[in-house]
Amino acid sequence: MQILGLEKVSMVDYPGKVCATVFTGGCNYRCKFCHNSGIVNKNYSGYEEDCIFDYLASRKSLIKAVTISGGEPTLQKDLRAFIERLKSEGYLVKLDTNGTNPFVLNTLIRDKLIDYVAMDIKTCFDDYNTVTNVKDSSVDNVKRSLEILLAGNVDYELRTTLVKEFHDKDKIAKMAEDIKGAKRLYLQKFKNSATCFDATLNPVSFADANIFKDILSQTVGKVELRGY
Repeated sequence: MQILGLEKVSMVDYPGKVCATVFTGGCNYRCKFCHNSGIVNKNYSGYEEDCIFDYLASRKSLIKAVTISGGEPTLQKDLRAFIERLKSEGYLVKLDTNGTNPFVLNTLIRDKLIDYVAMDIKTCFDDYNTVTNVKDSSVDNVKRSLEILLAGNVDYELRTTLVKEFHDKDKIAKMAEDIKGAKRLYLQKFKNSATCFDATLNPVSFADANIFKDILSQTVGKVELRGY
C-alpha cells in the first residue's frame, strides 16, 4: 500500500482513542480546499508497511487504534490486506473516505474489518462537481456509501469542511435533505495553508457556521462545529 504520511500519535483522529494516522497517496478528487495536496499529487517519499508496523509495535502500550486517511484510501489495492494485518495485531481501525467506492466500504464493514468510518460530504449532491473540481464526482457512489452507513452496521461520522466560496444557506438546506437521517455530522472550519490547492479560499464565519448547524440539525441527529 502506498503510504506517504504518518502522524505517529494523534489524540483527535479516532474518537476517544490515542491513534496513529497513516496517509495514503492519490485521490480521485481535486477539492480546492484540500490541505493534503502533496499527498494527493504523490509528491512525498513513502513508508514501507513493515516500518509502520515496527513503529506500532514500539508504541503498543500507547496506541490502540489506527486511522487510515489520504488522499483516498479505498483507491489502494492493498488496503484490505493492510487492515487485516492491523486487526490481527489487535488495533481498532478507522477509515477516512470520500465515499466514492461503496463496494470497498461495504465489504470492509461486512467483514468487520473497520470499526469507525469518517466520510466526507462535500456539499449538496447537486453541486458536487463544482466542489470536487472534477468532471465526474461519482456522486451516485457517494449516495450509495451514505446508504451503507445509514444502515447502522458500523459507527460513523460525516464531515463537511465549510468554505465561504462553496457553501451558503441554500446549498446547506439542500444538503440537509440529502443526508436526512444521518447520525452525526461535523462542520469543520477551513484553514488555508500553503499545502492547499487554492490559496484564495476563505473560511465560513462562526456566525454563518452556527446558522448552517441549525439548518442541518433539523435532519441530522447530532451536528457539531469543529475547529471554531
